[in-house]
Amino acid sequence: MKIAAYRHQGQPGLGRVTADATQIEPFQLTPAEVALGALPLVEAQAAGRPLPATGMAIALGQVQLTAPIPRPRRNIFCVGKNYHAHAREFAGSGFDSSAKAVPGGDIPTVPIIFSKVPESVIGPLEEIRFPGDVSTAIDYEAELAVVIGHGGKGISKEDAMKHVWGYTIINDVTARDWQGRHSQWLLGKSFDTFCPMGPWLVTADEMDGQNTQVKCWVNGEKRQDANTKDFIFDIPTVIECISAGITLYPGDIIATGTPVGVGIGFKPPKYLKPGDVVRVEIDGIGVLENPVR
Repeated sequence: MKIAAYRHQGQPGLGRVTADATQIEPFQLTPAEVALGALPLVEAQAAGRPLPATGMAIALGQVQLTAPIPRPRRNIFCVGKNYHAHAREFAGSGFDSSAKAVPGGDIPTVPIIFSKVPESVIGPLEEIRFPGDVSTAIDYEAELAVVIGHGGKGISKEDAMKHVWGYTIINDVTARDWQGRHSQWLLGKSFDTFCPMGPWLVTADEMDGQNTQVKCWVNGEKRQDANTKDFIFDIPTVIECISAGITLYPGDIIATGTPVGVGIGFKPPKYLKPGDVVRVEIDGIGVLENPVR
């Protein structure tokens, strides 16, 4: 099942995308529920409640998709340096405060977890605002994001996938100079509009997040192309790590890391600039595209 948030004739809505991805069947929800995107549905299913009834289908081409969870209830959990090739790429960039100056020190031995604030989220085709007055070292990072269904604390790797409701796409846009200067990554990751999300949520029964291809293009040039089988820390390991001391709740989002090919990895770096278009595609989910303005 795919669940999409959207605007139709100026009004927000939430619906189930048909199997052929040509229509959306709107859920019958209150305006307050619709404002939260797919979050009430994830919470309802986690609690064992049925999905609400749907109304007359709307053609997908008649709506503007918005972020499926436009304002997460709390910060988005993110995994840093979770592909081997990207870990080496970033360690050699000069911006990696986490790399250790020993042989093999570019590959983390435990998951690196940081976060992005909820207010950084935008939807498909919304503009990534270029903050030229404070930074011009703006980078893209294509990522598979996990959406938690059943919450919990102390979740074991063996049980972790039972807690995954589904998946979406996130572009973990980053101000590299802020990331390097401040060592902790929150500020450089959390500028306004720095978390494009979408195009919708896909339930875990429809795709295998542990074996899917993640790709990214900038202005039609392919920059990233890797499989999540290449994770340093797989999804169960990440869930076990985060939940060891933090209770996870329905609707929590975990961005699982980006593959090799980010802008900082090129010589010279290929940072984003106004007028660029970033396209992220993940097999089983779809496409998330955003212009830079």
